[in-house]
Amino acid sequence: MLVKGEISNFKHHYTGHMYFTLKDENSLIKCVMFKGYTDKLAFIPKDGMKVVILGTVSVFERDGVYQIYAKAMKEDGIGDLHTKYEELKAKLEKEGLFSVEHKKKIPFMPKCVGVLTSNTGAVIRDIINVSTRRNPNVYIKLLPVPVQGPGAAEKIAKAIELMNEKKLADVIIVARGGGSLEDLWTFNEEIVARAIYESKLPIISAVGHETDFTIADFTADLRAPTPSAAAELAVPRIEDIQEKLETYRSRFKNSLIKKLEFMKLRYQKCMAGKAFKDPMQKINEQYMLLDRIVKKIEYNIVNKVKDEKTKMIKSISKLDALSPLKTLTRGYTVTEHNGKIVNSSKILKTGDKIEITFSDGKSSAQIT
Repeated sequence: MLVKGEISNFKHHYTGHMYFTLKDENSLIKCVMFKGYTDKLAFIPKDGMKVVILGTVSVFERDGVYQIYAKAMKEDGIGDLHTKYEELKAKLEKEGLFSVEHKKKIPFMPKCVGVLTSNTGAVIRDIINVSTRRNPNVYIKLLPVPVQGPGAAEKIAKAIELMNEKKLADVIIVARGGGSLEDLWTFNEEIVARAIYESKLPIISAVGHETDFTIADFTADLRAPTPSAAAELAVPRIEDIQEKLETYRSRFKNSLIKKLEFMKLRYQKCMAGKAFKDPMQKINEQYMLLDRIVKKIEYNIVNKVKDEKTKMIKSISKLDALSPLKTLTRGYTVTEHNGKIVNSSKILKTGDKIEITFSDGKSSAQIT
């Protein structure tokens, strides 16, 4: 029997057996492929693949349901949801919604953690248990939202906007448990991706299991493999913080002790100095220095006066040697006519009155 359909909820067991669901637009059926047949596959099955299966139908007695026991499988293209997922992922990546530069830092010590998930189920219990165990002082604020089904994406986007508008938390965890590609499809909707990207509050995405990747994971500021891991990433262990604070306290104490020891040694060195042992010594040394400077100034002044006096005497001697009075003492006279010195007989005429200067006085005369 040949059956065509899309793989969903695929699980590859550690024993080598494969368990999955085969579905089309109207129905689905469980399938199993034992290890003896999986070894012959030319590809690795995954959710969203369209395949053609050769096998038989039988009832699984424990559950009382029909399922296909596959013996061979070949690819028949990729499912519509998977194609839609890849197209949206490529579009948003091109727009920069996944860029590392846009990722916001998760606060180190949040006072309040906002959680967007269903108010029933193990997810919220796991987050509360992990957060309380790590730090009971952190407040968990749950904003219940549907995590799958019609209208779930719009409600999640609206809840993210509300958290930001009212500033209800320091960091947001968007979470749900594992499931098939269809179950997780709400977190592959564009409206959710854009709400996460535009959020001013940092968002941790914890959707599905560790191997599940949604568009929300790529857009969020941080991806956690599970909801419990998201709680660990958002809430630090109080014991670790206390240990770190104790380490800082010890370092500060040791640094302070070393600083005090250094200042004590510096103080002792200062007190051992001459300025503190004999404070007048410094003053007396300065007095002695001042006396030497005064004596040096006095010596320089005396020498300067002596040098200038010698120069003056030399200048006076030169002036005296050049003085006309010195010439008069040797018998020479100076003749003046009308207040002007007569240096030629030709400028005088008979009858001119003249004055003759001697070394000891003046006499008047007339030219005859």
